Amino acid sequence: MSAVASQKVAFRERTTRALRDSNLQQAMGKARGGFVDKRLEAMAALPEFDETRDAARDIKDHVLANLDGYLELYEQKVIENGGQVHWARTAEEACQIVADICKEANAQVVTKGKSMVSEEMHLNSVLEAAGLKVVETDLGEYIVQLAGETPSHIIAPAVHKTREQITELFHEHHSKLGYTDRVTQREALVNEARSVLRGTFVTADVGITGANFLVAETGANVIVTNEGNGDLTSSLPRVHIVTAGIEKVIPSLDDLSVLLRVLARSATGQEMSAYTS
Repeated sequence: MSAVASQKVAFRERTTRALRDSNLQQAMGKARGGFVDKRLEAMAALPEFDETRDAARDIKDHVLANLDGYLELYEQKVIENGGQVHWARTAEEACQIVADICKEANAQVVTKGKSMVSEEMHLNSVLEAAGLKVVETDLGEYIVQLAGETPSHIIAPAVHKTREQITELFHEHHSKLGYTDRVTQREALVNEARSVLRGTFVTADVGITGANFLVAETGANVIVTNEGNGDLTSSLPRVHIVTAGIEKVIPSLDDLSVLLRVLARSATGQEMSAYTS
């Protein structure tokens, strides 16, 4: 059987299992109200949303037409700020660069903020093979890491999990750490995860985050979160590594203000995310 045919069979099998999975149907049913409906409400609350969205598109089109210049400017500003930019042509090359930085830092523990690029690179498996302990700190990413799964959504990695499944998952892993109560309420689950992760934040040697935007005029890396884990991951460890695609670069802070008005409304249905760093 060819590789393409094998993939088609695997896809059909996964699709059939998913359609029969009552937990998945329940989780995805709730997700619709959490994303689509809230997004429509947030768009309606900003009368000039269409104009702002068009302005954001024009910024991105301008960057694509002048990409090499903005990437060079971004690198120049990062170096002026005391940082270093590494360029990678392939996922394998990018993983090796990160692994080498961790090795040079004599790192043992790595914390990660949400980074879809690192997921696409399969970075965790490379770092773990090098003997590093890698801990996801975004709540959704942490959940799927405990489950041994991959994210199912770019914004909500654990959108396919019900609260009942998360309760059992936390009990399985956290009871070994002294958390013997089987908590079921959303706030209690969040507090338990926060408590477990707190010690990791302060002991991590390297923090890895993604980037929502890379600002060329200042060399700034902008991350947008609702949990604050991005700030802790980027500021507490001795070394901070940003993994990002070149499409994240934007010209200026003025452009950033336009894009931020669109980002949260389009992604999570919020006017603004809780943390923009």
